[in-house]
Amino acid sequence: MRLHELKSSPGARKKAKRKGRGLGTGLGKTAGRGHKGQRSRSGGGVRPGFEGGQMPLQQRLPKRGFTNIFKKQIAEVNIKVLDRFEEGTEVTPELLLEAGIIKSVKDGVKILGNGDLTKKLTVKAHYFSKTAAEKVEAAGGRAEVI
Repeated sequence: MRLHELKSSPGARKKAKRKGRGLGTGLGKTAGRGHKGQRSRSGGGVRPGFEGGQMPLQQRLPKRGFTNIFKKQIAEVNIKVLDRFEEGTEVTPELLLEAGIIKSVKDGVKILGNGDLTKKLTVKAHYFSKTAAEKVEAAGGRAEVI
């Protein structure tokens, strides 16, 4: 079979409805929009969240707090995940990315103290929780802040 011999299965490709192309089509003249009214006109319709003049839910609910747009996005890794590396490995954010443990470095990597570490590792990260740093050193490794 060659590329030019490929064909889609019957019924897989459906023709688009051609609106406003004559009375015989069943979708001519008003093109399925009915007569008059807001939705029959071009650009007609209401904005998202509009509730017919009733006070919209977004406005009825109380507002609290704010979102800090300068907040740092930090990738978090638990200590138990680092146990998969071999003894003596230098664990860096780049290695964590390669291993698929984190999706992106973002504004930094923080090692958290959930779980146990049994291997001697040199862990390099931007941040460490107190318990994580203690557990790395208790296993005979080093916790280095980048």
